Amino acid sequence: MKRYIDLIQQTFEFPTREFGVDAQNNLQFNNVPLMDVIKRYGTPLRISYLPKIGEHIEHSRVLFKNAMKKYNYKGNYTYCYCTKSSHFKFILDTALKHNIHLETSSAFDIPLIETLYEEGKVSKDTYIICNGHKMPQYLKNITNLLNQGFVNCTPILDNLDEIDHYLEHVNADNVNIGIRIATDEEPTFSFYTSRLGIRYKDVDDLYLKKIKPDERFKLKMLHFFINSGIKDTAYYWSELTRFMFKYCEMKRICPELDSIDIGGGMPIQTSVVYNFDYQAMVDEIIENIQWICHKNNVPVPNIFTEFGSYTVGESGAILYKIIDQKQQNDRELWYMIDGSFITQLPDAWGIGQKYIMLPINNWDAPYTKVNLGGLTCDSADYYNTESHSEDLYMPIIDDNDPSDEQYIGFFHTGAYQESLGGYGGIQHCLIPAPKHVLIDRDDNGNLTTELFAEEQTEESMLKILGYRAQRNSPEPLQDTSSKMHFHEQTKDN
Repeated sequence: MKRYIDLIQQTFEFPTREFGVDAQNNLQFNNVPLMDVIKRYGTPLRISYLPKIGEHIEHSRVLFKNAMKKYNYKGNYTYCYCTKSSHFKFILDTALKHNIHLETSSAFDIPLIETLYEEGKVSKDTYIICNGHKMPQYLKNITNLLNQGFVNCTPILDNLDEIDHYLEHVNADNVNIGIRIATDEEPTFSFYTSRLGIRYKDVDDLYLKKIKPDERFKLKMLHFFINSGIKDTAYYWSELTRFMFKYCEMKRICPELDSIDIGGGMPIQTSVVYNFDYQAMVDEIIENIQWICHKNNVPVPNIFTEFGSYTVGESGAILYKIIDQKQQNDRELWYMIDGSFITQLPDAWGIGQKYIMLPINNWDAPYTKVNLGGLTCDSADYYNTESHSEDLYMPIIDDNDPSDEQYIGFFHTGAYQESLGGYGGIQHCLIPAPKHVLIDRDDNGNLTTELFAEEQTEESMLKILGYRAQRNSPEPLQDTSSKMHFHEQTKDN
C-alpha cells in the first residue's frame, strides 16, 4: 500500500520552500522540527514563526520596486500593516523592525499606537491610517493623536458627518484627510454597494463644502478596498479602473491630493498547490494606474497598501493530536482532534476558509480518507476538505498500538483566528485557548522558542464567568413609574 508521502509527491511538487520531511518521516515547517516542538510543549499548540513576517514585508517592497522601475513610475510606495489582523505585541514589534507604517480600525488601536510611541517603536512621522466607522471614542482618540503632533495620522472619512468632529475638536495647524470610496460589491454578494465608505456621487461635495473651506485640512488620500482582495478578475480591474478615474477627477479640483490606498487583500498560500504570480499582479496594478493617470494628464499618485493577512497569515500554525478514531458508517472515518475548529480556527467553519493541513509525523505510513472532528458538541465543528481536493487523507492509525500517535498541523493561520476565536476568553463548550509558542531565529540563525501563553486554565474561565470574581452590590433602580402617564385609547362603539 502506498505511503502518505507517496500521495503528496504524486500530487504536488514536494518538498516546497516551506515544507519538507526529515529522515524520521516528520514534517518540518520553515525548517522548524515540529515534533521536537510538540515533545517540548505538547498539544494543542499555537505557534508563531516570526521571521516569516519580515520576509513578507520585504517581499512586498521588492514587488512594488520592481514594478515601478519597469514602468518608470514616479510615485512612492508605503507599506502599512493592518493591525486588526493580529494585535499581539510580538507581531507589531517584529513588523516595526522593518520600518513599516500602521493602519487602524477601532478606538482601542490608538492606545496601542501611543504605547509603541512611548517605547520608541513608532514616531510622530509614522503614517497612521485610521479606517473604519468611527464611534465617539475612536473619534476622540484620533483627535488626541492629531493634537499631539502625529503629523501623518490620516483619518479616512467613512461617512459624511465624520469630518464635523475633526473640524470642531482638532487644534493642529495641518491635518491630512482621506476619503474611503464605497465600491460596488462582487456580483455574488448579497448587496450591490459596500456599506463602508462614501458614495462616488457624494465625494465632490464632501470635499468642496466641508474640507476645502478649512485651510487646516488637506485631502491627501483616496482609499480603495474590495472584499475579494487583490485578484486577477474582471471585477477587481473594473473597480480599480473606476476608482482611478475618480482619483483623476478629484486631482483636478484638489491639487494637494497625491496618494491612494489600494487596501489589503494580497492573497496568502492556502494550499500546497499554489501558483499566484505576485510580481505579475503588482506589475499589472502599476501599469493600469499609470495608464489611467497619463490618459487624464494627471501625475501618478503615491501608493499605500495595508496588508494584514499577507503580513502575518503565513507565520502562524496550530498543531493537534489525534485522540480518537471513530468509524461512524461504511464510508465515514472520523479522526478526533484535541481542540476545536469553532474556537481555534473560526474562519474554517464560519466562512469555509481552507488552510494547509498536513500530518506532522508518520509520513511513511499508508493513508486513508478521513474527516476531522473537533471537541465541541456542535455539528459544525469539523474539517473534511482541502482547497485543492474534496477529500482529506491522513496516515492510518493502529488502534491496537498505544505508541502509534498521530499529530497534525494547520498552517498559515496567523491572521484573525485568535481575535475571532476570543483569545483568552470564554469559548464554545469552555474549550480552553491552547498554549502559544513563539519561534524565532537569533543573530546566528539558530532557532529559539518562547512560551508566550500557557493553556487557558479552569480558574481563569471561572473568574470570567463570575464564579471567582467579586461582584458589585446590587443598586436599586430609581422608580419613575409614578411620573409616567398612560393614556388609554377607547374606540367609539
